[in-house]
Amino acid sequence: MRTPATAPSRSGVRSALGDAFVEASRHLRIIPRNIELLIFATIQPVMFVLLFSFVFGGEIEIPGFDNYDQYLMPGIFAQTVVFGSAFTSIGIAEDLSKGFIDRLRSLPIAQSSVLIGRTISDLLRNVITFVTMLVVALLLGFRFEGSLAAALGATALLLFFSYGLSWVQALIGLSVSSVEAANSAGFIWMFPMTFVSSAFIATDTLPGWLQGPADWNPFTQVTNAARALYNGNDPGNSIPISIAWSIGMIVVFAALSTRKFNQISD
Repeated sequence: MRTPATAPSRSGVRSALGDAFVEASRHLRIIPRNIELLIFATIQPVMFVLLFSFVFGGEIEIPGFDNYDQYLMPGIFAQTVVFGSAFTSIGIAEDLSKGFIDRLRSLPIAQSSVLIGRTISDLLRNVITFVTMLVVALLLGFRFEGSLAAALGATALLLFFSYGLSWVQALIGLSVSSVEAANSAGFIWMFPMTFVSSAFIATDTLPGWLQGPADWNPFTQVTNAARALYNGNDPGNSIPISIAWSIGMIVVFAALSTRKFNQISD
């Protein structure tokens, strides 16, 4: 099947950002018409909170934490924004299957704005889910033991990490053949990433052969950084490591995703 010719696109950073804002706005306007998707995306992390807090919380002891919720909630926050990045792969695969990407390529817009707009809209969707999760956590007794600035920094760090993962998901969405495949491929690797980590238990309680991968896991680094900031503890070098991982994912996977995007209609 022959794809539509790509229209001459606008150049320049300003034009690309303007087009990306328009594209992001399109995705965000869909939310009120498909509110069930946002609701179910929020229910899942709430279930994890209730499961670990009420079912396992009484049996899990973390050195240095009298209240397991203070240890658990930053891990749940991190898991929530990581899982939220999967919207990118699913959304891109859906746009491809419906031919919407081809229609966008026929418009005189900056081609990079298609992917940038998608990742930005999914970041903002993640913010909505995060705020909901924060309200639930506060109702269950979670508190900011550190300063407000530290809490805001922890939140920004988590969302920045999720934005990096959105570019990983963008490549997945551009590489699979269907929405169903994007859903499976986008989630399957996130479960070992989030559970073989310090999100729910201390990594030194894991089997010896798993402790090394868990400690080096970028998800562990960002969770440790956020947990320390929320609880007013010293994050050590976990903050620069988390930032480095996030920037690395954005740079590498944005380049790969853009290349893949350009190859689709060539």
